Parts: sequence; C-alpha cells; structure tokens
Amino acid sequence: MDAETVQTNDTKVREIVEGILGDIEKRGDAAVRDFSGQFDKWVPESFRLSEAQIKACYERLDESAIEDIRFAQEQVRNFAQIQRDSMLDVEQETLPGVFLGHKHIPMNSVGCYVPGGKYPLVASAHMSVATAKVAGVKRVIAAAPPFNGEPNPAIVVAMDMAGADEIYCFGGVQAIGAMAIGTETIAPVDMLVGPGNAFVAEAKRQLFGRVGIDLFAGPTETLVIADETVDGELCATDLLGQAEHGVNSPAVLLTNSEKLAQDTLVEIEKQLQTLPTAEVAGKAWEDYGQIILCDSYEEMVQVADDIASEHVQVMTRDPNYFLENMTNYGALFLGAETNVSYGDKVIGTNHTLPTKKAARYTGGLWVGKFIKTCTYQRVTPEASAMVGEYCSRLCALEGFAGHKAQADIRVRRYGKKEIAE
Repeated sequence: MDAETVQTNDTKVREIVEGILGDIEKRGDAAVRDFSGQFDKWVPESFRLSEAQIKACYERLDESAIEDIRFAQEQVRNFAQIQRDSMLDVEQETLPGVFLGHKHIPMNSVGCYVPGGKYPLVASAHMSVATAKVAGVKRVIAAAPPFNGEPNPAIVVAMDMAGADEIYCFGGVQAIGAMAIGTETIAPVDMLVGPGNAFVAEAKRQLFGRVGIDLFAGPTETLVIADETVDGELCATDLLGQAEHGVNSPAVLLTNSEKLAQDTLVEIEKQLQTLPTAEVAGKAWEDYGQIILCDSYEEMVQVADDIASEHVQVMTRDPNYFLENMTNYGALFLGAETNVSYGDKVIGTNHTLPTKKAARYTGGLWVGKFIKTCTYQRVTPEASAMVGEYCSRLCALEGFAGHKAQADIRVRRYGKKEIAE
C-alpha cells in the first residue's frame, strides 16, 4: 500500500470518527443506539448488562474455562500488586524546614475496552480491569462489542471476575465515545484503556486530552531474536503465532545464523499449510515479514533498538545480554522456554504494549498508568523567609511582579521573627 493510499485511508477514518463522536456529544444515548444498530446490528433494551445477564454468562461457560480465567487473573493481579507495592509515597526534609513529598493517587474512574469482533480477546479484560482495580480505581466500567449477535460469555465473565463495576455490550467508536463523553445513562470516565481496530485507536486519539489514555495502539508487532541454539520450527511457530493477529502485523526474525534463517523460511511455508489462521498469518508474513541477518550480538541490539518492537522474544545462548543492553521494547520474553503467547494470555505481565516505535519513549500498560503521582510541600516560617529571598530575586529576573509579591510578603511576615530574635 503506497503512502498516498495510507494517507487517504487515515483521512477517511479520522472524518468518520469525528462525525460519530460529534453526534454522541449532541444526541447521547440515541446516537449510541443508532451507531450500534448500523455497525453491529445490535440494539438491546439496555447496553448495560444486568446481574441476571451476567449470571447467565457464567452458566454458559464450562467450569474449566472459569477456572482458567481465574488462574490468569490471579497472575495478573499478583504482578500488578508487586508493581503497586514498589510505588512508595515519599516525604523528605530537603532543606531545614522545607518538606517535599509525593503521593500516588488512583484515578476515580476508568473505561476499559475489550475487543471482541474478530477474536473475543478475553485476556484484555484481565489486563485492564484487574490492573485498574489493583491500582485502587473506584469505578471501572468495561465494554466489549457483541459476538455473533450477543454478549460474549467468556468476555463478560472475565470482566465480572476482574472486578468491573459496570459492564456494557457495545463496541467500536460508539463505545469509546459513550465512555469518554458520557450520555444520559452513562457517566463519563477519566481515562480510557484497551486495544482496538483503527477506528477505536483514532477515537482514543481524538479524545486524548479530554480523557487520559493508555497508548496509541497499532497492529501487533513481534521480533524474534535468535541464534543457532534454537531451530527453525520454534522460530516459525513464534513468528506466525503473532502474525495471526492481523494481515498488517509485522513479524521479524533477527539472527546471526544464516542456517537458522533458511530453516525458518522453510518451516514457515510448511506451517502455513496446516495453521488454521494461515489466511491471516500468511498474508501478514508475505507483506510485513522480515528476516534480518547480523554479524554479532552487538549489531542485533542496535537493530532491535531501532525497530523498537512491541514484543521481543530472545532465544539465544545468553538472553540476559539483551535484557542488560536493549533499551527500546514493549516487553521482553527471555529464553526459548517462554513466548509472547504466555504474556498475551496468562503469565501476569501486561499485554497492552507500545507499537509503531512508541517503545522509544513509553512502556506498556501497568498499574502505575492508573495512578497519578502528585507532589506537595510544606514549609516552616523560617524556611519560608529564606526561600522567599531567592524566589523574589528569581521572579525579578523574569519580570514576574506578581510572583515576586507572593515571595516578598512572606519574607516580610516570616522574616520579622528572625530579626526580632
């Protein structure tokens, strides 16, 4: 696809999203219902699921499926709690009589979007809802589109088990708009999180500022870094395992072994003959797949940091070399024993990660994304008089007379005691 076509498509997406969000702003629930009927053929009496509807979803799932969801959520919660425990409130006396500190304050409300059109991404409920709850968010609402004309039972159960306070069955831009803008029946949230298609991503982009967001998500990316210690079958499996996300999902093998490169190519063609999702994965590999040969670990690190991939799977003799030296990645998967699928579904690290080279400046979704680190200060009278003299002169340097007056009044009032003594 050439640059002009991409730009034209982006413009169309932007205009469509602007129109939908503008209509939701004007007409609220009525607009949401119209768009849900138009795009999803779904116009229920209420988009918010009742307790009875949620209970019915549990009844439709096998107990083994519920247990699997429970296990995955335990891992996500456990690691999120470890991360939360690392975030300490601080207060220090930085100068005599000057006390500076910060507090970690959870957001009051968050909207979690769980994609469910092409694949019902049950794991996204754990990653967003459960993590927000560990952070201490008071109100967490969750939304997913209908799947085959009804709420997807597994997604609904996962949302409920993760602790969602309100569960909605609607999708796309109308879901994002309803949660961020609010309607007559849905109170707006302070932040939106969760992956989605190009329209969902554009809606989040347009709403950013009005609400917070986690990331600007693009197509799933995977980078496999491997040497002669592993084989082509393993590399091909891990590349195609992520390429099945979408026809525009980049999958890259970075290696210093020409033999492994050739073996991987052969294995990819072989596996595409039997992989049930080969139509998608094969197209992604054809259009976005790459194999890059390097001479050394050092060069592999340089190339990997330039790619700045969302997922980086390291299967080399010394995986820790890449942990110690790489700087641009969404998440690392170290050693042949683990893989991106573990991170996507169950192991406990979050699967909402930076794409499109955003790993150069941000990590992925984690408990800290739902928390505001807010500073405060308190000062004794004597310290106020001392700091005030510096502040007064610095304000004069900048020409800020009102700022200077704020300092001067405190120097006069609190400096008197020192003079009197």
